Amino acid sequence: QVQLVESGGGLVQAGESLRLSCAASGSIFSIGAMGWYRQAPGNQRELVAALTSGGSTNYADSVKGRFTISRDNAKNTVYLQMNSLKPEDTAVYYCAFDILRSGSPVRYRYWGQGTQVTVSS
Repeated sequence: QVQLVESGGGLVQAGESLRLSCAASGSIFSIGAMGWYRQAPGNQRELVAALTSGGSTNYADSVKGRFTISRDNAKNTVYLQMNSLKPEDTAVYYCAFDILRSGSPVRYRYWGQGTQVTVSS
């Protein structure tokens, strides 16, 4: 089994910062790409930031320059540092890992449970 546990969401005012964390545990052989997605009410889930195992990053245009994704491979953890938060950043944030389980030939995408981020104006 593989489990992803998120933490760090909350309620902040515009201009403030939050740091999200997502840790994977279980029978993991290797982790490929890691990413953060978000979904606001009435909207589709969208990619916020992604980080490959090689260190390449990709950000949504709306968060470039404000958000930073990073990973700690030793801890199987990905982080999202969110600065200069805006009310439009309000959403449920989900982490996603591409994981190859021990004994499996196929890499699957696993999702966290989601954490609420609310930014007040």
